[in-house]
Amino acid sequence: MCGIFAIFESTLEESELRKLLVECSSKLRHRGPDWSGYRILSEGKVAIGHERLAIISPESGEQPLVSADGTVTVAANGEIYNYKDIYQEIKKSGVEYTPKTGSDCEVLIPLYMKYGASPAFPDHLRGMFSFILHDAKSDTYLVVRDHMGITPLYIGWGKDGSVWFASEMKAISEHCNTLRQFPPGHLYCNKGNAAGEFVRWYKPEYIERPRPLPSEPFNADKLRHAFEAATVRRMMSDVPWGVLLSGGLDSSLVASICSRHVARRSTDFPKLHSFSVGLVGAPDLKAAKEVADYLGTKHHTYTYTIEEGLDAVPSVIRCLETYDVTTIRAATPMYLMSRKIKAMGIKMVLSGEGADEIFGGYLYFHKCPNPEEFFDETVDKLDRLHMYDCLRCNKAMSAWGVEPRVPFLERDFIQLAMKMDPSDKMIRTGKDVKPKDKRIEKWAMRKAFDTPDDPYLPEHILYRQKEQFSDGTYLIFYFVYYHFIISLTSHINTNLQ
Repeated sequence: MCGIFAIFESTLEESELRKLLVECSSKLRHRGPDWSGYRILSEGKVAIGHERLAIISPESGEQPLVSADGTVTVAANGEIYNYKDIYQEIKKSGVEYTPKTGSDCEVLIPLYMKYGASPAFPDHLRGMFSFILHDAKSDTYLVVRDHMGITPLYIGWGKDGSVWFASEMKAISEHCNTLRQFPPGHLYCNKGNAAGEFVRWYKPEYIERPRPLPSEPFNADKLRHAFEAATVRRMMSDVPWGVLLSGGLDSSLVASICSRHVARRSTDFPKLHSFSVGLVGAPDLKAAKEVADYLGTKHHTYTYTIEEGLDAVPSVIRCLETYDVTTIRAATPMYLMSRKIKAMGIKMVLSGEGADEIFGGYLYFHKCPNPEEFFDETVDKLDRLHMYDCLRCNKAMSAWGVEPRVPFLERDFIQLAMKMDPSDKMIRTGKDVKPKDKRIEKWAMRKAFDTPDDPYLPEHILYRQKEQFSDGTYLIFYFVYYHFIISLTSHINTNLQ
């Protein structure tokens, strides 16, 4: 992850603007500690900054990136996984472009040259990204956020009419009268029929109104191949990387796919590292170790105390930029773990976020009465993901310069999974359900990876259900765990009024 920052339509003197640029952009340096790049453009009216976390082509690719003729400038945060395919596509269409760097984000320049500031431009991208582009020829600026809001982005308006953009609010909050989250799947441009408005470029079928109920039947092979492809795409890296492993289904599948492909994809980093974190005695730590032993990863288990968690809360809130208690509680262990991961020299990890929203993995989905309500709830969960899980995962890890990647939120995979008949995702339990017809949460993913001849995971791990509080071992742990939640809530109410 990197940090991007920009001011457009500034009325400041150029020297003052550059001073402000460096001051504000540097507040994002935790996201990108490897290099800083600053440019003043358009006769001192535009400032663009970039704080880089070097993962692809670390010896080149410093940003902002600039076209050969010097007219197009780009600052990007995230990864474009299909950049090589785009280069081939552009070449076939007759657009001549020779990359100056090995950065995946440089592909944004020729793609803009072909499609301009239209929704067709970002629609070709597969990845997680937010980027700021300035075209000096037409004095156009274009800002885009990825389809799900995996990468954070904010917009603000200054007193002098200037427009500000940043990866985190802390870089612009002191200088803007109003600010807001930049909506996922949208672009913002200062020219054209929709100048100064948010334009949706990501238009999947599942957000249409009236909302049609999907009807495609469950296909195990399609689902498995799509998720495996999404995971392998995210293994793209020129620096050491690893996987987060909680011992649950989602992260275990990610780790399993990575362990299968890591040796054949990288001779530089042939051993897959996996990481888990929890309070002392957490059952998930035991489950994660079991999965790691099966997969043969180099596993690292980190524990923390309630006191250490509470000590970190002010820093966690500062990096998350939210007071949502659930988000803070979930982010605290991730924040602590990320610091240890970075200390090992790991810059990127794959994680299992997004599966519960797509497949109805939360416990309350057991109560869902029909496919229509199940589908509507998954759509609503995905629509709000950028405010909670995406925000938590990205900011908690980026606080220490570690990039999280999320295969479940691959655009093509979401499209396939959300076209599936929701009745095939629903949980079927109870006395009236025959044993052969019973299905636990996320049955579709479990069944897709149930390949006895070539197992991804042991069957008891693949079909491990969410643990219930009735188990004695879990009762002891959850007493401690909920003591942490209660302590956290009390700490916030007492100290952050």
